[in-house]
Amino acid sequence: MLIAIDGPAGAGKSTVARALAGRLSFTYLDSGAMYRCVALASLAAPAREAAELAREAKIELSGEPGVGEGTVRLDERDVSDEIRSPEVSEAASLVARDAGVREALVAKQRELLARGDWVAEGRDIGTVVAPHAELKIFLTADAGERARRRASELGADAATVLAEQTMRDERDSAREHSPLRAAPGAVTLDTSGLSVEQVVERIAALAVGL
Repeated sequence: MLIAIDGPAGAGKSTVARALAGRLSFTYLDSGAMYRCVALASLAAPAREAAELAREAKIELSGEPGVGEGTVRLDERDVSDEIRSPEVSEAASLVARDAGVREALVAKQRELLARGDWVAEGRDIGTVVAPHAELKIFLTADAGERARRRASELGADAATVLAEQTMRDERDSAREHSPLRAAPGAVTLDTSGLSVEQVVERIAALAVGL
């Protein structure tokens, strides 16, 4: 079974997806980590085409069913912490606009999702990567709430995060390739004011009901 969770930054996708995978004993796929890996590689080699780096990159997302988030390795090097920096986050949003990058990573994601039970999260899982997913969820939340969550996570100023988030939302929604939007048939869930446990409970109930 495949559960696809999409939505903007700060909506709680990663936290919810990890918890849901643990609850259902599914394997968790963080597609954003793959784009961050390409962004990290691009920052290290700015003269090279991002799409070429994406095709060549050996990205490994370790993790057993029910365990949640594992280790992220790029070309056999652990980059789990390195890819979470603000600089890489900004670069990831930029490389994600590259059609060649998306094509390369979508192929890698589809290969991973072809076997087993998964909770996959990102911005185009239900629309592009796996439109056949048995359950598609689009998580959203009030912009201010999303910024507060992200600021708390990063230890940053909420106003600054909100400004950056607004630009990223506009960029992700307006990009030509795989724009951020709810997939046909997706259940939209506003997480504003809800705990992670409450969101996981609602999605788990939907999954059990299929």
